[in-house]
Amino acid sequence: MAAAIEKAVTDREHLLVQAGTGTGKSLAYLTPALLVDGPVVVSTATLALQNQLVEHDLPRLAQAVEPVLGRRPTFAVLKGRHHYLCMAKMEHADEEAPTDSLFDDAPPRWLGEAGRLGKQIQRLQAWADKTATGDRDELDPGVDDTAWRQVSMPARDCVGAGRCPYGNECFAEASRVRAREADIVVTNHSLLAVDMIAERAIVPPHKLLVIDEAHELADRVSSAAQAELTPEAVERAAKRARPLLSPAVAESLSEAADALTVGLGDTPAGRLTSGMPPGLAQGVLLLDKATRAALQGVGEIKADDPDPVRKQQAKATLDELSDTAQRLMEESDHDVAWVEKSDLGHGRRALVVAPLSVAGTLANRLYQDRTVVATSATLALGGRFDTVARSLGLPVSAVAPTQPTSAQSGPSQPARGEGWSSLDVGSPFDYGKQGILYVAAHLPRPAASGLPGGAGEELLELIGALGGRTLGLFSSRRAATQAAELVRARTDLPVLLQGEETLPLLVRKFREDRASCLFGVMSLWQGVDVPGDACQLVVIDRLPFPRPDEPLAAARSAAVDAAGGSGFASVSVPIAAVRLAQGVGRLIRSTGDKGVVAVLDSRLETARGYGAFLRKSLPPFWYTCRREVAVGALRRLAVS
Repeated sequence: MAAAIEKAVTDREHLLVQAGTGTGKSLAYLTPALLVDGPVVVSTATLALQNQLVEHDLPRLAQAVEPVLGRRPTFAVLKGRHHYLCMAKMEHADEEAPTDSLFDDAPPRWLGEAGRLGKQIQRLQAWADKTATGDRDELDPGVDDTAWRQVSMPARDCVGAGRCPYGNECFAEASRVRAREADIVVTNHSLLAVDMIAERAIVPPHKLLVIDEAHELADRVSSAAQAELTPEAVERAAKRARPLLSPAVAESLSEAADALTVGLGDTPAGRLTSGMPPGLAQGVLLLDKATRAALQGVGEIKADDPDPVRKQQAKATLDELSDTAQRLMEESDHDVAWVEKSDLGHGRRALVVAPLSVAGTLANRLYQDRTVVATSATLALGGRFDTVARSLGLPVSAVAPTQPTSAQSGPSQPARGEGWSSLDVGSPFDYGKQGILYVAAHLPRPAASGLPGGAGEELLELIGALGGRTLGLFSSRRAATQAAELVRARTDLPVLLQGEETLPLLVRKFREDRASCLFGVMSLWQGVDVPGDACQLVVIDRLPFPRPDEPLAAARSAAVDAAGGSGFASVSVPIAAVRLAQGVGRLIRSTGDKGVVAVLDSRLETARGYGAFLRKSLPPFWYTCRREVAVGALRRLAVS
């Protein structure tokens, strides 16, 4: 992998690399990165991987190569502005009410929350006097999001160092200076996505970009290009801008918020397939007019403005609302709009708009003037790279089958396109000897949400054979809860259920107690790393296809259908393949691990076409549909 990256940089050719868990891929891309003339940027999807790079891999590597390079390479972390303390915002932190909590309907709780908020802000003020970086991650113990918002500044609200009275001591600006001077800059997919949308104005210029956990990038770009309107956001904008506006213009913003509330109340949750209904359209139209008038009233920020920071905040908020309203009114074929409502029937209500596809954005803004290396444990779906390549905006022109570098991985068929190539480096794990993939092919096809009776009995038999040590990955919170209740009622095993305690605490308890089971939903499919015998059974209740009410997936599928293709095959199946591969990957985390992955969805075996595709997207475990084989293996593990 290191040699392939060095060649890609030399040839100025982009590279996709599938590298399984335990391959050492971070060192494989960091080492050739040190030979690049100029800064290298590494982007990750998770905070855990970012911390691993900065706290472990890069310090070790810098020390190891110093005698060879004759100098110690430097590295820095680049985060969004809102991760840093803002001294201009801190000056007024005591004055700002926590507006996100203004709609709580319990005054005693509000008073308690206000008191707690005041104590947290006092602690932040004390910390501000001694911190060298202003980085939120260095604050221990931390503060909640409400308190942090009082002292941090989103990028859209910032007036810039030149116009800010605290520009010379800005922590965010200092972090950007450190990034520009470092050999390797570590950032995250969200900031990388914002950088692309901002036409590469945030991340320092560089020749090599490494995207780790690359299967997450397209979704992060979609999120960055997504926008929403809520009545609460409009009310906050009106409150922030009111001192700068005439009473009539300020009132028009409140009237628009009321109209939006009524429109959202009358519109069912879900995708808007035939445009906005009249009531909702009226609310958006009123908001468009009100924000235009308000922006004119606020005017431009001038050098002699008494409080340029607050004026910029008001202007930025109104700008964002105005842009979103106009985008929704255009009803472009390239956008998808939907209404979100909380499950409780009250609380959050939002009108959301997002791009139908981000492949064009990635094609136009990701690859210019730099070499891009995208890597992940799940890039070759169905044994091929072409599906992921298209989602990342790369052209696919032909397929050239090759063998992977490791005989322990299955056959690999990298796709190849103009200006890029691909590589599967295999895995150090002997999956065929370390693990079993068991599919309960005798169970009926899953129907309603929740845990079917047959699947519940199968779950009990598998867990009972091993005596705990089980990670249960479920497609819905209802199914996870039903599974937890069943195991608690029929066994004496301790069951940890996501939502009952914080996730880090649940994972720690699961790791420490070999008899325990940990059950949860989608965030566990990627976020759990428990090597050793604490996790020797991974149970997946059903194939993780996107739900029919997921607006973006449904819209993308419908667009493919309308063009004469199969939306299910082109959209839903690849999403399920990535999710399933990530979930299955929780089992074997080191060369000494052994265990069973049990999929309680018969379609993985019986479905023609996509069943085989999904199996080819998984590590090459020993495969069986015989329950007695899986149960026997688990019983042997229980006494080993």
